[in-house]
Amino acid sequence: MNVLLVFAHPDRRSLNGALRDVAVQELQAQGHEVRVSDLYAQGWKAQVDHADFPLLAPDARLVPTAASKQAFQAEALTRDVQAEIEKLRWADALILQFPLWWFTMPAILKGWVDRVFACGFAYGVGEHTDRRWGDRYGEGMLAGRRAMLIVTAGGWREHYAPRGINGPIDDLLFPIQHGILFYPGYAVLPPFVAYRVDRLDDGGFARLAGQLRQRMRTLATTPPLPYRRQNGGDYLIPSMQLRPGLGDPEAGGFALHLDGTAGRLSGGPQDPDEPPGPEAAGQEHQA
Repeated sequence: MNVLLVFAHPDRRSLNGALRDVAVQELQAQGHEVRVSDLYAQGWKAQVDHADFPLLAPDARLVPTAASKQAFQAEALTRDVQAEIEKLRWADALILQFPLWWFTMPAILKGWVDRVFACGFAYGVGEHTDRRWGDRYGEGMLAGRRAMLIVTAGGWREHYAPRGINGPIDDLLFPIQHGILFYPGYAVLPPFVAYRVDRLDDGGFARLAGQLRQRMRTLATTPPLPYRRQNGGDYLIPSMQLRPGLGDPEAGGFALHLDGTAGRLSGGPQDPDEPPGPEAAGQEHQA
């Protein structure tokens, strides 16, 4: 497979940098071709603004969706954005790797999505009628490809459990996995989530690296998260409400959009040998 890894950490000497090397080396050892977009090293411009749309007159009002669609259709997006789109077209699998900062991805990675997932490419495609509401949520330009997250967190696994203070990790990652990756068609694999990384010693890193290597070996075969396809019959169109009788009647929220699956879905490593202990002060959101 062709694999694109989009890396969002400001320091290559970090744990994230070491895990990136582990992932790339294992993928290459398995015969995959790998490209890396290192956003900080590339000096990636995160904000969407007038400069992104060369066809737009300097004094014209910026309507991002309309400007993005016009530029994409005219092949007039900026060179950096077009290069990333070509990487996505090349890749059979996409990996987004980042530390969990304030319960989400770093701003630079969100800015990569904002600029690269152009209208007419990642959204705004397909028929919009009372029978079909576009090619999205399981369909679209990126259908037939795989995607997954590699995420590090400073907090304990228990803090991100269903009853944990931080909220379930599957819920925190839902906007990324379902809203950013599944939306344009990717089959989304369970994430690889590493916890308590600020307390990791050499032995802990060796175990974590081994677990990541195993996930990279199964990148092509791991079953994806069973998200419901928008146009697969589970939703009423155009209201996009889940049909009556589907899902647990007592449940709500994100779990309703999974087809017949209960329990923890995140694919992070488990380290039962790590003893409990206090976290490094102020580090929980800076993994």
